[in-house]
Amino acid sequence: MTNHSSTLPYRSCVGVMLLNRQGKVFVAKRIDTMVEAWQMPQGGIDSGENPENAIFREMMEEIGTRNAEIIHEMDPWLAYDLPEHLIGKVWKGKYRGQKMKWYLMRYLGQDSDIDLNTHHPEFSEWQWINMDDLVHSIVDFKRPLYAQLVDHFGPLVK
Repeated sequence: MTNHSSTLPYRSCVGVMLLNRQGKVFVAKRIDTMVEAWQMPQGGIDSGENPENAIFREMMEEIGTRNAEIIHEMDPWLAYDLPEHLIGKVWKGKYRGQKMKWYLMRYLGQDSDIDLNTHHPEFSEWQWINMDDLVHSIVDFKRPLYAQLVDHFGPLVK
């Protein structure tokens, strides 16, 4: 069987490193995975949508609030490839991975405003963690991307 994953495109996506007032990072555990892995909110960019609008929409869809302000927008876009065993199984088999525009944002609301019971729930639980623990909380194949985020956004966190 020939591997055609290298000819598949990347899915355009946004992601947010959402900080609380103490500088801790929001992570949530996906409903659709059996492994103990957490991730930051992220999702696809709709046709005709700009990345900034997409990140606020994704926050609303995933955590039930958009009460945050952008601190920093990362350039360039970052990309990751799916592991071979997931190619063809996620995103209807159309993509080999994601290219992502990332934002550092400050959460302005209360913890009680966060609601994972959205129209299409993606997460089962959430928590605030130290940025130093972020890379090790994520699935293996996303760790290099998360390490880049910590290196880039870390110095901006007060």
